[in-house]
Amino acid sequence: MTWLGVIADDVTGACDLAGVVTAAGLPATVLLGPPQPGDEPAPGAECAVVALASRTAPADDAVAWSVAAGQWLLDHGAQRLYQKYCSTFDSTKDGTIGPVADALADLTGTGSSVGTPATPAVGRTVYQGHLFVDGRLLSESPLRDHPLTPMTDPDLARVLGAQTPRPVAVVPWPTFGGRADAPASVRRQVAAAAGGHVLLDAITDADLDLHATTLFEGDELLGGASGLAAGLARRYATLAGRAPGSGPSPLPDVDSGGGRVVLAGSCSRRTREQIAAFGGPVVRIGVDDLAADPARTVSAAIAAALTALRSADGSPVLVTTSLDPQELRRVQERHGRDRSARLAEDALADVARAVVEAGVRRLIVAGGETSGAVTRALGVRQVVIGDQVAPGVPWTVSAGPMRLALLLKSGNFGPADLFTTAWEVAP
Repeated sequence: MTWLGVIADDVTGACDLAGVVTAAGLPATVLLGPPQPGDEPAPGAECAVVALASRTAPADDAVAWSVAAGQWLLDHGAQRLYQKYCSTFDSTKDGTIGPVADALADLTGTGSSVGTPATPAVGRTVYQGHLFVDGRLLSESPLRDHPLTPMTDPDLARVLGAQTPRPVAVVPWPTFGGRADAPASVRRQVAAAAGGHVLLDAITDADLDLHATTLFEGDELLGGASGLAAGLARRYATLAGRAPGSGPSPLPDVDSGGGRVVLAGSCSRRTREQIAAFGGPVVRIGVDDLAADPARTVSAAIAAALTALRSADGSPVLVTTSLDPQELRRVQERHGRDRSARLAEDALADVARAVVEAGVRRLIVAGGETSGAVTRALGVRQVVIGDQVAPGVPWTVSAGPMRLALLLKSGNFGPADLFTTAWEVAP
């Protein structure tokens, strides 16, 4: 039975959520891309996630894809719908979170949504409707320099209110934190905002567990990052009589004889730290070179990667287009933001296809847009979720005749040594 049906706005966010709910005791699967005729959730999945590339898409496209995914999930038995967006509320200037929330809330028949991006396990907290990243306001964090979705306003109600005509309310922490009547207080405030969108403060996992208990029996659209979903999974596991945190079932083994590859397209500070900490062979692809001669540049990168694989004696090989913020801005000024991103994503997707054709079956991919481009290039339609390397960073194995072990991670997630140590628990 599929209890929770999730519509995620990117691939790595989908895997993040699926990883934490699986670890909490709710087996999960991720369908990559809009559902197609004949698609079915993997057997045994109690949480089914559809991963879309809708975060930076035109709002009309994001709404159409999300509604189709939501209807598919309902048709396959989902009892609750959950809109997954980034824990840093990543959104373009025009924004897709609000329009998608409006449409999915209508699909539930309630016209209402309630949720929070708070995920304390990775340093995302919400207080008085303001989002903090590692204790700093969102606008003062590295997310202000995100190449596609720079986040310069920490006031979530203001950001969401600019994207929807419906009222946006905040349930502030002082109205429930530490209070004996906390569940009743939250319920009253959610009920008072019926017909609109409600954003919940949360600064600890205990707050998320409170919200999960309060919202578990409702019928409005749920939403947020992986933190609230993990709380819901813990609640579900408890009611089902299984031990929360029991973790995923073992994934099938994947052939490790063809080598290991890391593809890093994210320009986030954490991914750049992971690149700097990597001690193996590195192939760098320049966006300026791609703009001048994409075919020649990609061919050279593929040749360099394959040469490195042959001489690396089993060590992983890193292929990257990542840039520091200053150089990224210069590249975007020369070639345009969207074209620069597309050139980099397409190049890494081409490299992924070539190394898999050469026998590689285990890959780490850093960056949401990069992960979407790579999985599309490899024809991966669905993955099942395994062990987490770090909060929100699980290994997965692709469904289908050719098994691939894929770690698809948000650019901001994972320890600095991830590209070296993640292989220790790879399928």
